[in-house]
Amino acid sequence: MKVLLLKEPRESETEADPYIQELASCGHTASLIPVLSFRLVSLEELSERLLQPERFGGLIFTSPRAVEAVQTCLHSLTHKWDAVKDKWNEKSVYVVGKATASLGEAGGTLPLFFPCGSIKREVLPTALRNQHIPLETLTVYQTSEHPDLQNNVTDYFTRQGVPASVAFFSPSGVKFCLDLVKRLSGSQLEKIKFASIGPTTADALRSHGLPVSCCAEKPTAKHLAAAITHALHA
Repeated sequence: MKVLLLKEPRESETEADPYIQELASCGHTASLIPVLSFRLVSLEELSERLLQPERFGGLIFTSPRAVEAVQTCLHSLTHKWDAVKDKWNEKSVYVVGKATASLGEAGGTLPLFFPCGSIKREVLPTALRNQHIPLETLTVYQTSEHPDLQNNVTDYFTRQGVPASVAFFSPSGVKFCLDLVKRLSGSQLEKIKFASIGPTTADALRSHGLPVSCCAEKPTAKHLAAAITHALHA
């Protein structure tokens, strides 16, 4: 069955996207259309903060784009970074996943530094605030709709028809794509099995009045493919 993936392609250009591979192994034909476009911003301010490790108790990363922004700055700092690198290495770095749960144990009076995107949820800042953990944020990338999104989605529906399932990977993807998918699907909208990579994206779909046919147990290609396969054969 045909599955439309509304997500970003993997960084490697030499390897097939794992979601396409997993769905193929389950007997489905998946197509991927990039939804978002990213632009790095505030790199000068980010560089300044990276050169002041004494100001912070640690770093928080919740997206690969934030990591990319830091790497971009490090490439330009060269010798200046060498002077402060060891001080950063003495501090904790938290990432999305199980490690984030340990933020409540961070303690200390120095704020955690959180380089983030222009579209961020307030769950983490609110949780830290409730734990009385100081936080300093800096927007280091802007998120916007991919410039070719409308044309690519329209072209897919024109050539492939209405897919059996459409998978969303972020609330931003829901925001930028859903109205177009609804319009192009027409009377067949109710036949589509809408899939979500996780509960946050599922909530975004429900907030727009759409039933979520399945949600990946974990945000991996294997788990999403299994969820979609189960939903399509239910």
